[in-house]
Amino acid sequence: MSRGPQSFVIVAIDGGAASGKSSSSRTLSERFHLLHVDTGSFYRAITAELLRQGVAATDLPAVHAALAALQFSTRLHGRSAQMEIGGRVVPEAEIRTRHVNDHVSHFAAIPEVRNALLAYQRDQADVARQHGFDGLVMEGRDIGSIIFPEADFRFFLHADQTERTRRRANEGHQDSIAERDRLDSSRKTAPLACPVGAISIDTTHRTLAQVVEEMAASIAVRLPAP
Repeated sequence: MSRGPQSFVIVAIDGGAASGKSSSSRTLSERFHLLHVDTGSFYRAITAELLRQGVAATDLPAVHAALAALQFSTRLHGRSAQMEIGGRVVPEAEIRTRHVNDHVSHFAAIPEVRNALLAYQRDQADVARQHGFDGLVMEGRDIGSIIFPEADFRFFLHADQTERTRRRANEGHQDSIAERDRLDSSRKTAPLACPVGAISIDTTHRTLAQVVEEMAASIAVRLPAP
């Protein structure tokens, strides 16, 4: 049951691929009645749509033209927000393909793509309020630095490359962690980095439960679990 807008909190969780963002944010969403927002799925959905239209990340005029025609809205799936593009949710199976994996970081590095999503991502806080959630937990790579720099709680998860590669393989993904890291950390707009003042957590040798408990201990001071 929601406890009202006076207790509304925003939790920002950043980190590279396979650092533990998704698992921990979903667990926190359930524990504290927060709307879960995976911004990586937004970039994947846009990438899938642009690829479907035959647009290449290297063709900036075509990218700009395609972005101008896209309309974004939100559909709830349980506690999670799903992006609709033109009223359609891009299926999970479509946004997790190897083809999308290979291109998403290239599209995400384009400033116009990031700018196109900026207001939409921030608007998810209003979606959470409108649907009676006690807050929002948003995961990504620039949440605590760009999207919600004044979030109530900001965390940065990281793990060594070998462990993250193992995790991705166990999930059935074959994308290169090293290449994703290079593209995410070297882009000119909102590069992946630990936000100043965020709580940094090394998940390499820690279980999901241990990581969640460390974050939950901070959040519970402001928003006790229902």
